[in-house]
Amino acid sequence: MGRYVIRRLLQMIPVFIGTTLLIFLMVNIQGDPIAGLCGDKQCDPATITQLRKDFGLDKPLWQQYLTYMGHVFSGNFGTAFNGEKVIDLMGSAFPVTIRLTVVAIVFELIIGIVFGVITGLRRGSFVDTGVLLLTLVVIAVPTFVTGLLAQLLLGVKWNIIEPSVSSSAPLDELIVPGLVLASVSLAYVTRLTRTSIAENARSDYVRTATAKGLPRHRVVIRHLLRNSLIPVITFIGTDIGALMGGAIVTERIFNIHGVGFQLYQGILRQNTQTVVGFVTVLVIVFLVANLLVDLLYAVLDPRIRYA
Repeated sequence: MGRYVIRRLLQMIPVFIGTTLLIFLMVNIQGDPIAGLCGDKQCDPATITQLRKDFGLDKPLWQQYLTYMGHVFSGNFGTAFNGEKVIDLMGSAFPVTIRLTVVAIVFELIIGIVFGVITGLRRGSFVDTGVLLLTLVVIAVPTFVTGLLAQLLLGVKWNIIEPSVSSSAPLDELIVPGLVLASVSLAYVTRLTRTSIAENARSDYVRTATAKGLPRHRVVIRHLLRNSLIPVITFIGTDIGALMGGAIVTERIFNIHGVGFQLYQGILRQNTQTVVGFVTVLVIVFLVANLLVDLLYAVLDPRIRYA
């Protein structure tokens, strides 16, 4: 196990470098950030020259990347064009998005797995057909439509929730936004669990456990569900980074000042340091989440061993 973890950590290095380099290049070729900083009124040449020197934009692109990565490894993610340090923006944005992501993951695990188990054990029934149709509708409807409808009905019309989340973003105010954020992934988790349960229900080990006279709930939870969760855990592990980075729409709708909000502002203002800094952390989150998922395979299925 130890050798496997070390090998995976070493494999993360080129993936991390390649991903951050690609993001750095994509952000820097989208336009002139100094022009966006000056706004409609064009800056004079002396000011432009000084700003480029202050932000290191007068150097070649490869040198900018090496300088940036050197600062990243020392814990310095640069300074936004408004003078605020990117690490300070992260300190205020990531806790909010982490809470929102946790709420979304909880919905995925509880609702998605429960519905998946029920429909998998009752494949072809009325309940199975109804859940499949419902998940298909959820997948087909864009997240911004779901969010706006939830805000309009629950927040404006029925006054069940606040239409806009407060700046502190307490956990109770993130329940509905978390459900909106998790809606599409929740539908996929339900379908994955259903398919995996239906396939493994015909396996020999399930028939053997049933023939031994074990209670049905123990067969389902201890044997069937445990082995059926591997594809579900794989999806959720890769979905963590996607939820944190893809919360732009949800955070914009409910006025949540998290990672998605900061990324939107950074892209809108062509703030290279902010966008690259936040995406760099998201890449690390994604890589770590995938490593933890791989290690969790051995816990769910004892037959899996890592050399």
